[in-house]
Amino acid sequence: MTATSLLRFATAGSVDDGKSTLVGRLLFDSKSVLTDQLEAVEHASRSRGQEAPDLALLTDGLRAEREQGITIDVAYRYFATARRRFILADTPGHVQYTRNMVTGASTAELAVVLVDARNGVVEQTRRHLAVTALLRVPHVVLAVNKMDLVGYQESVFAAIADEFTAYADGLGVSGVTAIPVCALAGDNVVVPSGRMAWYGGPTLLEHLESVPVGHDPSGEPTRLPVQYVIRPQTAAHPDYRGYAGQIASGVLSVGAPVTVLPSRLTSVIEAIDTLDGSTDRAWAPQSVTVRLADDLDISRGDLLALGDEGPPVTRDVTATVCHVADRPLKVGDRVLLKHATRTVKAIVREIPSRLTLDDLSQQPAAGELRANDIGRVVVRTAEPLAVDAYADSRRTGSFLLIDPVDGTTLTACMATGTPVDQAG
Repeated sequence: MTATSLLRFATAGSVDDGKSTLVGRLLFDSKSVLTDQLEAVEHASRSRGQEAPDLALLTDGLRAEREQGITIDVAYRYFATARRRFILADTPGHVQYTRNMVTGASTAELAVVLVDARNGVVEQTRRHLAVTALLRVPHVVLAVNKMDLVGYQESVFAAIADEFTAYADGLGVSGVTAIPVCALAGDNVVVPSGRMAWYGGPTLLEHLESVPVGHDPSGEPTRLPVQYVIRPQTAAHPDYRGYAGQIASGVLSVGAPVTVLPSRLTSVIEAIDTLDGSTDRAWAPQSVTVRLADDLDISRGDLLALGDEGPPVTRDVTATVCHVADRPLKVGDRVLLKHATRTVKAIVREIPSRLTLDDLSQQPAAGELRANDIGRVVVRTAEPLAVDAYADSRRTGSFLLIDPVDGTTLTACMATGTPVDQAG
């Protein structure tokens, strides 16, 4: 691991489980809080009659959050230690803000799910763990908080860890790391606790600093969603035609054959341009401009794939979804589907089932999903799309359903794959 490695992680949990306090403690004890930030928190705490600084105020920045004592928005924090850099998304715990947890965890490599030691695993814990599983977050930490309020008992921690791990196994989440903490006092957050000698594992920060991150992009399918076609048509570049975008996954090389989707046109990469000049090889998540050997009809929203290894082209997309809008999603709804750089008209054909969090069973959805429901949806698009299964690519296997009238995001979707290639 190098000093420049980066970990994106998110926190989640029920209301009053202590997420904001945990994040504040993590920032404070790792000396990642600026002097003026700490002074502002101390002043706000004194004005509320508190003797000690309320570390939750380091992340609860909205006025409504401070007044209500709950997290509403996703608070992003950037900090670093000698071993690693971090981007942290502190997500809300209240059920009506579950949609924000989807936003915060969508790019995370690790999720910290908090549980109040007094309450154990509750419905919102299960919902957050289900969302974590759906988004395929690679690493999960169970932080059993407020251990001081249960006398630092190992048996309480063990029972919660066993129940949480069993539920995670049912969702296909393996390798849960359970850590007993007291965010208010700082036990096992950055500094090892002297009150839980029975625990021999890492502190939360130690685990965050040592968990494996990153991956070899060459092992992933190569995908470049075209964001912009560059045709300067100047005296210096009269015939320049480049296709610009951010590589979603995999590696591009000069001389490699590519297929343009959904048209299935083929060519060979002639050159790869970057802000630093031309290169023979580029990989995710670099932003590049690709020039091809042939002049093809390519526009924004098309997808470049390596050789014939592209995803299936279809107009019927099946997905597991989390509905995030207040108004229900119903069969027959006309929507916009935004996939990578492409947006097309679509209609909701089926909503076959909804996930029951208690036993993880799929129950008939009666043709609709309500806010924070997790279920399955089949969408028919007006134009063919090249969509990966989310299990193969988090970037090109995800999409959004959007209200065509006001642009509101309705549903976050993870494609489950398409059984046949059916562009017609």
